[in-house]
Amino acid sequence: MRFFALPILLAIVFCATQTHAQTGAAAADALITQDLAESAARGEDTYFSQAWLIETMERRTGSLDQVPYVTYRYHVVPPGLNRLQARLDIYRRFGSRDVVKPLLWLINRNDLEDLYPGDTLIVPSEFALDFRAYSPFPRYYPAGHNVQKIVILDKSIQAWAAYNNGVLSRWGIISTGVQSNRTPSGRFNVNWKQEERVSTLSPGVINPAASNELWTMYWVMNLHEARGIHMHQYALPTSGPASHGCIRMLEPDAIWLYNWTDTWNKTGGDAISSVGGTINSQGTMVLIIGHDINGPPSPFIYRDGYPVQMMVRLPTDPYSIPAGTSQQEQFDRRRRG
Repeated sequence: MRFFALPILLAIVFCATQTHAQTGAAAADALITQDLAESAARGEDTYFSQAWLIETMERRTGSLDQVPYVTYRYHVVPPGLNRLQARLDIYRRFGSRDVVKPLLWLINRNDLEDLYPGDTLIVPSEFALDFRAYSPFPRYYPAGHNVQKIVILDKSIQAWAAYNNGVLSRWGIISTGVQSNRTPSGRFNVNWKQEERVSTLSPGVINPAASNELWTMYWVMNLHEARGIHMHQYALPTSGPASHGCIRMLEPDAIWLYNWTDTWNKTGGDAISSVGGTINSQGTMVLIIGHDINGPPSPFIYRDGYPVQMMVRLPTDPYSIPAGTSQQEQFDRRRRG
């Protein structure tokens, strides 16, 4: 029995709303598509399509109190079906392709393009619901009731959530740092933001004489000034951690979070550095929790007869998460008086 079958490559389609970001995204897309094609030729990762999933991710049907709860069950591909027939059988059973495929892709980290008899998918009891219905994060965070905005990133299941005064506003999937460049755990804050930024780790930045390859990031939110750790949009593989320490997001999530989060309030220094300046107040709190993984995340427990969604255990107090940088430590001392 296989639970994941992922050898098909999908090109990333960017959907930035600002004109200059669209132009930059198109240029970056060409480079990423080349990288992904080479990856596919080696039989490596499948990547999430950032355009195909947007309608599912953005779906809202009312207040959180009105969002129904869902359960999950297994769907086993019947014997005697080829790959196309396996997909068509799923749509016949559960609904239209435009509704069923994106949600199953996000839940299973499986694009359904390479299913074989005996393969097993996890299927929700209802489709086309408010996307928060499928969240692995609790809908309410009592300990965050008095904090206007909190972002929580869980490395174990490679997912994120945003809470507004303890109420779940949005959630999505992420890709964190690989084993050689782990995303740090701890409590951080959004420092500064840029709509477009070239990574300082790009081969063309590190050694321009040897390479002109640049890694362009969009909707960048800095969390760790010294290490250059950001949340941002980029190619997101289904295979789990893939970054150099940053938190990769799908573009609809990155745009939403970019507009939702607040930056530090600072006097002096330049726009994206605290050097020579004074941080008067911090930006939106970001908690990075969970343990590091090396392969695809496991957001479900596979019990006999039915799967159980792994629910993220939120900290009993946001400030119980250790400070991630000296900036947080300094503000902790101020807070304690």
